[in-house]
Amino acid sequence: MSYEKNNYQGPSALPSRKLIPPFEALRAFDAIARLGGVRKAAQALYRDHAVVSRHLRALEDWIGCQLIERTPAGAVLTEEGQRYHAQIRQAIDGIADATVDIIKRNQDHSLQLWCMPGFALHWLISHVDEFESKYQDIDLQLRSTHEVPDFSRQEADVDIRMLLETEKPADDDSNIQCSQIASPPVIAVASPGYLERSEPIRRPEDMLAHQLLHEEDFDNWRLWFGACEIDCADELIGPRLWDGHMTLAAARRGRGIALSNALVAGDDIASGRLCEIGAGLATFPKVNLWTYWFIARSDRWDSRAVSYFREWLLAKVQGQLAS
Repeated sequence: MSYEKNNYQGPSALPSRKLIPPFEALRAFDAIARLGGVRKAAQALYRDHAVVSRHLRALEDWIGCQLIERTPAGAVLTEEGQRYHAQIRQAIDGIADATVDIIKRNQDHSLQLWCMPGFALHWLISHVDEFESKYQDIDLQLRSTHEVPDFSRQEADVDIRMLLETEKPADDDSNIQCSQIASPPVIAVASPGYLERSEPIRRPEDMLAHQLLHEEDFDNWRLWFGACEIDCADELIGPRLWDGHMTLAAARRGRGIALSNALVAGDDIASGRLCEIGAGLATFPKVNLWTYWFIARSDRWDSRAVSYFREWLLAKVQGQLAS
Protein backbone atom coordinates (compact mmCIF):
# COMPACT_ATOMS: atom_id res chain seq x y z
CA MET A 1 0.00 0.00 0.00
CA SER A 2 1.41 3.42 -0.92
CA TYR A 3 0.85 6.89 0.51
CA GLU A 4 1.13 10.28 -1.15
CA LYS A 5 4.16 12.14 0.08
CA ASN A 6 2.05 15.02 1.40
CA ASN A 7 -0.05 12.64 3.50
CA TYR A 8 2.76 10.68 5.09
CA GLN A 9 6.21 12.00 5.79
CA GLY A 10 7.49 9.35 8.17
CA PRO A 11 9.62 9.89 11.28
CA SER A 12 11.41 12.89 9.73
CA ALA A 13 8.16 14.90 10.16
CA LEU A 14 8.63 14.85 13.95
CA PRO A 15 10.57 17.67 15.62
CA SER A 16 13.95 16.63 16.95
CA ARG A 17 13.79 15.20 20.47
CA LYS A 18 16.32 17.83 21.55
CA LEU A 19 13.88 20.60 20.55
CA ILE A 20 11.09 19.51 22.93
CA PRO A 21 12.01 19.61 26.64
CA PRO A 22 10.15 17.40 29.15
CA PHE A 23 6.63 18.75 29.59
CA GLU A 24 6.84 18.76 33.41
CA ALA A 25 9.80 21.15 33.15
CA LEU A 26 7.90 23.41 30.75
CA ARG A 27 4.84 23.35 33.01
CA ALA A 28 6.94 24.24 36.06
CA PHE A 29 8.58 27.17 34.24
CA ASP A 30 5.21 28.38 32.97
CA ALA A 31 3.76 28.30 36.51
CA ILE A 32 6.76 30.17 37.97
CA ALA A 33 6.51 32.80 35.26
CA ARG A 34 2.75 33.28 35.67
CA LEU A 35 2.71 33.29 39.47
CA GLY A 36 6.03 35.00 40.19
CA GLY A 37 7.69 32.46 42.44
CA VAL A 38 8.78 28.86 42.90
CA ARG A 39 6.73 28.29 46.07
CA LYS A 40 3.57 29.72 44.54
CA ALA A 41 4.10 27.54 41.47
CA ALA A 42 4.65 24.48 43.69
CA GLN A 43 1.39 25.12 45.54
CA ALA A 44 -0.53 25.54 42.28
CA LEU A 45 0.97 22.36 40.82
CA TYR A 46 0.62 20.34 44.06
CA ARG A 47 4.37 19.65 44.05
CA ASP A 48 7.16 20.18 46.54
CA HIS A 49 9.02 23.44 45.83
CA ALA A 50 12.31 21.52 45.56
CA VAL A 51 10.82 19.42 42.74
CA VAL A 52 9.70 22.56 40.87
CA SER A 53 13.19 24.06 41.31
CA ARG A 54 14.77 20.92 39.86
CA HIS A 55 12.43 21.08 36.85
CA LEU A 56 13.46 24.70 36.26
CA ARG A 57 17.17 23.88 36.46
CA ALA A 58 16.67 20.94 34.11
CA LEU A 59 14.95 23.20 31.57
CA GLU A 60 17.70 25.84 31.81
CA ASP A 61 20.34 23.13 31.31
CA TRP A 62 18.35 21.73 28.37
CA ILE A 63 18.17 25.03 26.46
CA GLY A 64 21.50 26.42 27.71
CA CYS A 65 20.50 29.76 29.24
CA GLN A 66 19.12 31.30 32.42
CA LEU A 67 15.36 31.87 32.37
CA ILE A 68 14.69 33.03 35.93
CA GLU A 69 16.65 35.43 38.10
CA ARG A 70 16.04 35.04 41.82
CA THR A 71 15.77 38.38 43.64
CA PRO A 72 14.71 39.39 47.18
CA ALA A 73 11.34 40.35 45.67
CA GLY A 74 10.88 36.92 44.12
CA ALA A 75 11.51 35.16 40.81
CA VAL A 76 11.97 37.52 37.85
CA LEU A 77 12.12 36.45 34.22
CA THR A 78 15.34 37.24 32.38
CA GLU A 79 15.06 38.82 28.95
CA GLU A 80 15.45 35.38 27.36
CA GLY A 81 12.95 33.98 29.84
CA GLN A 82 10.35 36.62 28.91
CA ARG A 83 10.76 35.91 25.20
CA TYR A 84 10.63 32.12 25.70
CA HIS A 85 7.65 32.22 28.04
CA ALA A 86 5.62 34.43 25.68
CA GLN A 87 5.95 31.68 23.06
CA ILE A 88 5.46 28.54 25.17
CA ARG A 89 2.59 30.12 27.12
CA GLN A 90 0.57 30.26 23.92
CA ALA A 91 1.39 26.62 23.23
CA ILE A 92 0.43 25.49 26.75
CA ASP A 93 -2.82 27.48 26.64
CA GLY A 94 -3.53 25.93 23.25
CA ILE A 95 -3.01 22.42 24.66
CA ALA A 96 -5.32 23.23 27.60
CA ASP A 97 -8.01 24.69 25.31
CA ALA A 98 -7.86 21.72 22.94
CA THR A 99 -8.09 19.31 25.89
CA VAL A 100 -11.09 21.14 27.36
CA ASP A 101 -12.82 21.05 23.97
CA ILE A 102 -12.42 17.31 23.54
CA ILE A 103 -13.40 16.64 27.18
CA LYS A 104 -16.57 18.69 26.75
CA ARG A 105 -17.49 16.82 23.58
CA ASN A 106 -17.22 13.51 25.42
CA GLN A 107 -18.75 14.46 28.77
CA ASP A 108 -22.42 14.56 27.79
CA HIS A 109 -22.63 10.88 28.65
CA SER A 110 -20.80 10.90 32.00
CA LEU A 111 -21.48 12.41 35.41
CA GLN A 112 -19.12 12.30 38.40
CA LEU A 113 -21.22 13.05 41.47
CA TRP A 114 -19.95 13.63 45.02
CA CYS A 115 -22.50 13.74 47.84
CA MET A 116 -22.48 14.02 51.61
CA PRO A 117 -22.99 10.56 53.17
CA GLY A 118 -26.33 11.12 54.93
CA PHE A 119 -28.15 12.25 51.81
CA ALA A 120 -26.34 9.71 49.62
CA LEU A 121 -27.03 6.69 51.84
CA HIS A 122 -30.52 7.51 53.06
CA TRP A 123 -32.14 9.23 50.10
CA LEU A 124 -30.18 9.31 46.85
CA ILE A 125 -29.29 5.62 46.68
CA SER A 126 -32.99 4.75 47.06
CA HIS A 127 -34.11 6.99 44.19
CA VAL A 128 -31.24 7.35 41.74
CA ASP A 129 -32.21 4.17 39.86
CA GLU A 130 -35.14 6.17 38.48
CA PHE A 131 -32.71 8.65 36.90
CA GLU A 132 -30.49 5.84 35.60
CA SER A 133 -33.48 4.09 34.01
CA LYS A 134 -34.62 7.29 32.35
CA TYR A 135 -31.17 8.23 31.03
CA GLN A 136 -29.50 4.90 30.41
CA ASP A 137 -26.78 6.41 28.21
CA ILE A 138 -25.44 8.56 31.09
CA ASP A 139 -22.70 6.89 33.12
CA LEU A 140 -23.28 8.07 36.71
CA GLN A 141 -20.41 7.65 39.19
CA LEU A 142 -21.51 8.35 42.78
CA ARG A 143 -19.07 8.98 45.63
CA SER A 144 -20.35 9.31 49.21
CA THR A 145 -17.94 11.60 51.08
CA HIS A 146 -17.59 14.41 53.58
CA GLU A 147 -14.81 15.89 51.44
CA VAL A 148 -15.49 18.79 49.11
CA PRO A 149 -14.16 18.25 45.56
CA ASP A 150 -11.64 20.54 43.92
CA PHE A 151 -13.57 21.55 40.81
CA SER A 152 -10.54 23.32 39.32
CA ARG A 153 -8.84 19.89 39.14
CA GLN A 154 -12.02 18.29 37.73
CA GLU A 155 -12.33 15.89 40.68
CA ALA A 156 -16.11 15.96 40.24
CA ASP A 157 -18.80 17.47 38.04
CA VAL A 158 -21.40 17.90 40.79
CA ASP A 159 -21.33 18.07 44.59
CA ILE A 160 -24.42 17.85 46.82
CA ARG A 161 -23.67 19.53 50.12
CA MET A 162 -25.69 20.64 53.17
CA LEU A 163 -24.89 24.03 54.72
CA LEU A 164 -26.40 26.11 57.48
CA GLU A 165 -29.14 28.41 56.21
CA THR A 166 -26.87 31.37 56.93
CA GLU A 167 -24.17 29.96 54.64
CA LYS A 168 -23.86 29.40 50.92
CA PRO A 169 -21.15 28.17 48.54
CA ALA A 170 -18.41 30.68 47.73
CA ASP A 171 -19.72 33.55 45.60
CA ASP A 172 -16.26 34.49 44.36
CA ASP A 173 -15.36 31.06 42.95
CA SER A 174 -15.65 31.27 39.18
CA ASN A 175 -15.18 27.51 38.90
CA ILE A 176 -18.65 26.76 40.28
CA GLN A 177 -22.33 27.54 39.93
CA CYS A 178 -24.93 26.49 42.46
CA SER A 179 -28.63 26.37 43.23
CA GLN A 180 -30.64 25.43 46.30
CA ILE A 181 -32.24 22.00 46.34
CA ALA A 182 -34.37 22.27 49.48
CA SER A 183 -34.42 23.30 53.15
CA PRO A 184 -36.39 20.45 54.76
CA PRO A 185 -37.48 20.98 58.37
CA VAL A 186 -35.28 19.34 60.98
CA ILE A 187 -37.21 16.70 62.95
CA ALA A 188 -36.56 14.52 65.99
CA VAL A 189 -37.02 10.78 65.44
CA ALA A 190 -36.95 7.65 67.59
CA SER A 191 -37.98 4.02 67.31
CA PRO A 192 -41.49 2.95 68.40
CA GLY A 193 -39.90 0.69 71.02
CA TYR A 194 -37.96 3.55 72.59
CA LEU A 195 -41.06 5.75 72.75
CA GLU A 196 -43.19 3.00 74.29
CA ARG A 197 -40.81 2.45 77.21
CA SER A 198 -39.99 6.14 77.77
CA GLU A 199 -41.75 9.09 79.33
CA PRO A 200 -44.20 10.77 76.92
CA ILE A 201 -42.99 13.77 74.91
CA ARG A 202 -45.53 16.56 74.53
CA ARG A 203 -43.20 19.56 74.19
CA PRO A 204 -39.66 19.99 72.81
CA GLU A 205 -38.22 20.64 76.28
CA ASP A 206 -39.46 17.21 77.41
CA MET A 207 -36.67 15.67 75.31
CA LEU A 208 -34.01 17.14 77.60
CA ALA A 209 -34.83 14.28 79.98
CA HIS A 210 -34.33 11.68 77.22
CA GLN A 211 -31.32 10.02 75.62
CA LEU A 212 -30.25 12.35 72.81
CA LEU A 213 -28.01 11.01 70.05
CA HIS A 214 -25.31 13.42 68.84
CA GLU A 215 -22.91 13.56 65.92
CA GLU A 216 -19.36 14.78 66.63
CA ASP A 217 -20.54 17.40 69.15
CA PHE A 218 -23.69 18.84 70.71
CA ASP A 219 -24.08 21.67 68.21
CA ASN A 220 -26.96 20.27 66.15
CA TRP A 221 -29.19 19.69 69.14
CA ARG A 222 -28.15 23.05 70.61
CA LEU A 223 -29.20 24.78 67.37
CA TRP A 224 -32.49 22.88 67.26
CA PHE A 225 -33.41 23.70 70.86
CA GLY A 226 -32.35 27.30 70.25
CA ALA A 227 -34.76 27.52 67.30
CA CYS A 228 -37.45 26.29 69.72
CA GLU A 229 -36.42 29.10 72.12
CA ILE A 230 -35.14 26.64 74.73
CA ASP A 231 -31.91 27.39 76.57
CA CYS A 232 -30.02 24.12 77.01
CA ALA A 233 -26.39 25.27 77.13
CA ASP A 234 -25.48 23.13 80.17
CA GLU A 235 -27.99 20.31 79.87
CA LEU A 236 -27.00 18.33 76.79
CA ILE A 237 -25.55 14.87 77.31
CA GLY A 238 -25.64 11.61 75.39
CA PRO A 239 -23.44 9.51 73.08
CA ARG A 240 -21.53 11.16 70.24
CA LEU A 241 -21.51 9.01 67.11
CA TRP A 242 -19.78 11.33 64.60
CA ASP A 243 -22.15 10.93 61.59
CA GLY A 244 -25.85 11.55 61.02
CA HIS A 245 -26.31 8.12 59.49
CA MET A 246 -24.78 6.63 62.65
CA THR A 247 -27.24 8.48 64.88
CA LEU A 248 -30.10 7.22 62.68
CA ALA A 249 -28.81 3.66 62.94
CA ALA A 250 -28.67 3.99 66.73
CA ALA A 251 -32.20 5.45 66.79
CA ARG A 252 -33.53 2.48 64.80
CA ARG A 253 -32.08 0.18 67.46
CA GLY A 254 -33.92 2.07 70.22
CA ARG A 255 -30.88 3.81 71.68
CA GLY A 256 -32.42 7.28 71.82
CA ILE A 257 -33.60 10.28 69.81
CA ALA A 258 -31.81 11.55 66.69
CA LEU A 259 -32.16 14.68 64.59
CA SER A 260 -32.86 14.23 60.89
CA ASN A 261 -35.19 15.52 58.18
CA ALA A 262 -38.03 14.18 56.04
CA LEU A 263 -35.71 13.33 53.13
CA VAL A 264 -33.09 11.39 55.06
CA ALA A 265 -35.50 9.71 57.50
CA GLY A 266 -38.43 9.43 55.09
CA ASP A 267 -38.11 5.73 54.32
CA ASP A 268 -37.66 4.86 58.01
CA ILE A 269 -40.77 6.85 58.97
CA ALA A 270 -42.85 5.38 56.13
CA SER A 271 -41.85 1.83 57.11
CA GLY A 272 -42.50 2.38 60.82
CA ARG A 273 -38.89 1.84 61.87
CA LEU A 274 -38.83 5.41 63.20
CA CYS A 275 -41.46 7.90 64.37
CA GLU A 276 -41.38 11.66 64.02
CA ILE A 277 -41.64 13.10 67.52
CA GLY A 278 -44.13 15.92 67.84
CA ALA A 279 -45.79 15.32 64.47
CA GLY A 280 -49.12 17.09 64.46
CA LEU A 281 -48.54 18.83 67.80
CA ALA A 282 -48.86 22.62 67.86
CA THR A 283 -46.23 22.73 70.62
CA PHE A 284 -43.54 21.65 68.13
CA PRO A 285 -42.49 24.51 65.83
CA LYS A 286 -41.20 24.03 62.30
CA VAL A 287 -37.41 24.26 62.49
CA ASN A 288 -35.29 24.95 59.41
CA LEU A 289 -31.55 24.95 59.99
CA TRP A 290 -29.83 23.61 56.88
CA THR A 291 -30.11 23.85 53.12
CA TYR A 292 -29.08 21.26 50.52
CA TRP A 293 -27.11 22.81 47.66
CA PHE A 294 -26.48 21.57 44.13
CA ILE A 295 -22.95 22.71 43.24
CA ALA A 296 -21.41 22.06 39.84
CA ARG A 297 -18.47 23.05 37.68
CA SER A 298 -19.27 26.22 35.75
CA ASP A 299 -18.05 24.75 32.48
CA ARG A 300 -20.43 21.79 32.89
CA TRP A 301 -23.47 23.59 34.33
CA ASP A 302 -25.40 23.52 31.05
CA SER A 303 -24.08 20.16 29.84
CA ARG A 304 -26.63 17.48 29.08
CA ALA A 305 -25.71 15.14 31.96
CA VAL A 306 -25.53 17.86 34.63
CA SER A 307 -28.66 19.74 33.57
CA TYR A 308 -30.74 16.55 33.24
CA PHE A 309 -29.64 15.36 36.68
CA ARG A 310 -30.28 18.78 38.23
CA GLU A 311 -33.80 18.95 36.78
CA TRP A 312 -34.59 15.39 37.89
CA LEU A 313 -33.20 15.91 41.41
CA LEU A 314 -35.06 19.17 42.06
CA ALA A 315 -38.36 17.76 40.81
CA LYS A 316 -37.97 14.56 42.83
CA VAL A 317 -37.03 16.25 46.10
CA GLN A 318 -39.62 18.99 45.89
CA GLY A 319 -42.30 16.47 44.94
CA GLN A 320 -41.51 14.32 47.97
CA LEU A 321 -41.48 17.27 50.39
CA ALA A 322 -44.80 18.52 49.00
CA SER A 323 -46.55 15.16 49.43
